[in-house]
Amino acid sequence: MNDHDFLIINTSNRSVKEIIDHIENILREKQITIFARINHSAAARAVGLTLQDEEVLIFGNPQVGTALMVESPAIGIELPLKIVAWRAEQTTFVAYHNYDRLADLFHIQTSIQTIHKFNGFLKGIIDTVI
Repeated sequence: MNDHDFLIINTSNRSVKEIIDHIENILREKQITIFARINHSAAARAVGLTLQDEEVLIFGNPQVGTALMVESPAIGIELPLKIVAWRAEQTTFVAYHNYDRLADLFHIQTSIQTIHKFNGFLKGIIDTVI
C-alpha cells in the first residue's frame, strides 16, 4: 500500500473487472447503495481512443454522508465514496480517498469517527478483494 496524500493505492494481480465485480457484490450484500459504475475504458473505445482497463465504483449511504455534509457542505464534492481500479504494466491498481486527510481539508471535527470508519471500511473491502 502506498499513501499518496489523498489517495490510498493498493496493487493486485486480479483483473479490473474481477475486482470491481467483487467489490460490487460485497456492497450489495451489505445493502450499500451503488450509485454508478463507470467504465472509463469503454467510454474511451466509444470515441475511438484506447485506454487500459479502468473502472470507478461510486457508492454510499446517504444517512452517513449527510451528517458529514451538515458539518461541512463542501465535503459533498468527495461524496459518495469512490473506488477506482486500473490496469498498468500488467498490474492492477486499486485506489480510494484517504478520508483522514480529507477530514483535515474540510475541517471535520464532530463527525471524525465517521471519517475513521470510512477508511477502515474501505481498507477492509480492498483487503478482501485484492
